[in-house]
Amino acid sequence: MNITHFKNTPTAVLEESFPVAVPLSEVVAVASTTSVERTDGVETGIWECTPGVWRRQIVQQEFCHIISGSCTFTPEGGEPMEIKAGDALMMPANTLGVWDIKETVRKTYVLIFK
Repeated sequence: MNITHFKNTPTAVLEESFPVAVPLSEVVAVASTTSVERTDGVETGIWECTPGVWRRQIVQQEFCHIISGSCTFTPEGGEPMEIKAGDALMMPANTLGVWDIKETVRKTYVLIFK
């Protein structure tokens, strides 16, 4: 059995940074990740994104816990959801929509590829 331990997630140094894939604002948000573990159809890690508006393109089911920051997520055909530190989300597979990151968001996440 392999146990992945994400230590001190609020201040962990993130290794990879890249602009979001589908920006919708002049300010292009930059996402960062680290400590990604991929096994048996599951990916886990720490993710952070700077302010900006962009379209969510991930089609996998996702559970995440917001560690810091604030944002709004508007699912396609749905109502905006205000999200802040301490909140947790479970997004069904194929949940598409628009993220509006107001204050840099950091989260731990689990993507399920099954």
